[in-house]
Amino acid sequence: MSVRPATPADLDELAELFAAYRVFYGLPHDVAAARTYLEQRMRGAESVVLVAPGASGSLSGFTQLYPSFCSLELAPIFVLYDLFVAPDARGTGVGTALLTAARALGEAAGAARLELSTAHSNTVAQRLYESLGWLPDEEYRHYELPLR
Repeated sequence: MSVRPATPADLDELAELFAAYRVFYGLPHDVAAARTYLEQRMRGAESVVLVAPGASGSLSGFTQLYPSFCSLELAPIFVLYDLFVAPDARGTGVGTALLTAARALGEAAGAARLELSTAHSNTVAQRLYESLGWLPDEEYRHYELPLR
């Protein structure tokens, strides 16, 4: 299964997947807003979006990573914030291929690690992550401060 960086030519189809991903987390289905968001991130090189084309050439899934840094390790890291596989492509290895490509991206960039968060209830994803060597953080508790 091939995975490649997304290009501007992917934006329309990618926006459909991104809108469906947001619906999974209880947000409204808004393809136009999803497209604008992705286009801004890609144009500004603020994130890396990897896509998995299916056998027909249409996109089966994507992952979006945000480059960051770890001051304790004095090294770059990537935050894997989004991972979505189209419902009809689930169980076919798309998620594994995307996560494997994300790992290769991080290794090539000299990153100290990849990080991600997922819903406590998303046990299917948790099993996938752990099967690929991802470890739950036992040392740190995740906090956030809502600003809007």
